[in-house]
Amino acid sequence: MAYNRDNFVKIKREYENKKRNAIADAESRTAVIHAKYPEIQKIDAELRQTGINIMRETLKGKTGLEERIKSLQERNAFLQAERNKLLTQYGLDTDCTDVKYECNKCQDTGYVGIDMCDCFKNALAKMEFETSGLGSLLDNQSFETFDLSYYLDDKQTYEKMQKNLERCRDFADNFNNKSGNIIFFGATGLGKTHLSTSIARKVIEKGYTVVYDSAPNIFNDFNKEQFKDESGLTDKYFDCDMLIIDDLGTEMHTSFTVSCLYNIVNTRINSGKSMIINTNLNNKELKKIYTDRITSRIFGCFELFLFEGKDIRHQKLQRSR
Repeated sequence: MAYNRDNFVKIKREYENKKRNAIADAESRTAVIHAKYPEIQKIDAELRQTGINIMRETLKGKTGLEERIKSLQERNAFLQAERNKLLTQYGLDTDCTDVKYECNKCQDTGYVGIDMCDCFKNALAKMEFETSGLGSLLDNQSFETFDLSYYLDDKQTYEKMQKNLERCRDFADNFNNKSGNIIFFGATGLGKTHLSTSIARKVIEKGYTVVYDSAPNIFNDFNKEQFKDESGLTDKYFDCDMLIIDDLGTEMHTSFTVSCLYNIVNTRINSGKSMIINTNLNNKELKKIYTDRITSRIFGCFELFLFEGKDIRHQKLQRSR
């Protein structure tokens, strides 16, 4: 799995600043207490010498070292107890000068040993959500919110959509760099975007990069790059672990857009990177609009999902009345 490099660098920088600020805040609190209570400052000064004193005793040789180290440890424990007693006497918490990390597990480094901390993974996932193009769709579209009750009018449709849900969930749960591709067929308002968003959510949470956009927007980026010299706009469509093309067929159909689609599909298939395509077109319409070079790759390298039922948006309006 590979997080977006720019997102990783940004989060890593945020963690470095977070740790730096936490340490600076602790130092500031300590300076105030030292200025007000010199006896605590004196104790802290001696405590800071503990490591140096242990090193000095070690350099003196092994004879009697255990006893000398034990004496230093006892002195250290005594000083800690005296310090806590004074702080309590002054109405302060005994940890009032400690560094207050947001995550005590990794101490705001993002790593526990060589392993990425859960808090860092969550921060990266959140950033991936924000940069995926899914935006507010992720706020309420997930497998858990996909409501099969909208398909209950017809038993066969319900069973088909239930199977689609299970297959999509399985695809997301087991996603890896060899998971292949999906195409969703069906009229508007039948849940294609909802299930593709649900898959994207799971895939991002697993640490993979996802880019989502409509076909018109994607081809517009290719147009800007080709004719307006705006370089780098289309790199994300080739580099991400999963590309979701929504509303294929709603773009203006030209030889240029067909060429762009072929480039995307062919390049990603050859590199083994996954795609999800959502379209309101049926098989015949898809074959009519796009070349055999494209449709043969789609029907040969994509798992086909057919969405049926009644427009969910209309059903929601009726339920709200």
